Amino acid sequence: MISKKIFGFSILAILLSFLGAFIYLNSKINDDIFEAQNNGKALLTNMNLAKKFNDDITNSRRNIITETVQKVSPAIVGINVIEIRKVRDPFSSFFDDPFFRQFFGNRGNYNQKVQGLGSGYIISPDGYIVTNDHVAGNAAEITITMTDGSHHKAEIIGSDPTSDICLLKIDGKDLPYVELGTSSDLIIGEWVIALGNPFGLFELNDKPTVTVGVISATGMNLEPINDRYYLNMIQTDAAINGGNSGGALVNSLGQVIGMNTLIYTAGGNQGNIGLGFAIPIDKVKRIITELKSSGKIDRDFQIGMSIQSIDAGIANYYDLRSTKGVIVTKIISNSPADKAGLKVGDIITQIEGYRINNEQTIFGVFQEFRAGQEISVKIIRDNSELTKKMKLDKR
Repeated sequence: MISKKIFGFSILAILLSFLGAFIYLNSKINDDIFEAQNNGKALLTNMNLAKKFNDDITNSRRNIITETVQKVSPAIVGINVIEIRKVRDPFSSFFDDPFFRQFFGNRGNYNQKVQGLGSGYIISPDGYIVTNDHVAGNAAEITITMTDGSHHKAEIIGSDPTSDICLLKIDGKDLPYVELGTSSDLIIGEWVIALGNPFGLFELNDKPTVTVGVISATGMNLEPINDRYYLNMIQTDAAINGGNSGGALVNSLGQVIGMNTLIYTAGGNQGNIGLGFAIPIDKVKRIITELKSSGKIDRDFQIGMSIQSIDAGIANYYDLRSTKGVIVTKIISNSPADKAGLKVGDIITQIEGYRINNEQTIFGVFQEFRAGQEISVKIIRDNSELTKKMKLDKR
């Protein structure tokens, strides 16, 4: 009887042991499952964090400059031109003799095709393009290359050598075009981007070359080059090289604020040294409006005075603090200068806010105006500053 009870207790103990083991295992399995779920969530969280980190890095690469480049680039074009230039054979004098001419023909003046390149930008969906006069103003053939790889023949609507601005036109509609900003509120030190076709690199991949810098100075009056006058220029350290002429200088909003035109070179250096100059877009807009309407710029007005630059002797005689400015040497009776009240001996220092340094500067400044316009002329007379109003009569 006792043995049966012992056997029963043994069986019960075994069953309780199995039950305890089962409960323990089940609890362990549930704990493992819970831990695995937590680990899975942690892994998923880490993966999400890693993805977000990578996305943040990618997004940090995209900034206002890259967005601006992406926005503006489709409207930047490469320009290839062919000019016909008259060339004189340096040995032509040897062939003036009829004896030599029968063998070599007339070796005097002859026409030669000269290839050139530059940059430009589309300013309207119907295909108007702006560039420099020294790029395309004298071209016999003009080929425009766009960022989609297409090539278009262009015609000259009008070109102005004095301001070095040229307006072209290609056939098309719904073309990409740039937004023209203003150059009246430029900030020294603000970011700018130069886009163009330096050294013809546009032809390699149908994309403009992009360089970035800042506006380093404004209001720069440069010496004229080949009767082209460069006043109130924008100076930038964004790299500008040969072939960049005519390209767009844009601000960080993607607005064109200038047209890349000149680089400063020293010591025979033909590359960029950090001094590039762009024509202010406000001037470009004025010129292309006139070119679009009449094909040329009308500067046919008279002034009626003679001037000369100030040297040290003149400055000393008139007790001037510097040699900047010009002195009036002659006034024509009943001319705009005479009617404005200018007199011989007056020192002209400013015209409409343009600082006058010498004869070349004042010649360039007068190119900015039109017949019928009234301009303010700041002078020094008897050690006093005066301002005169001069109306430019049509010649």
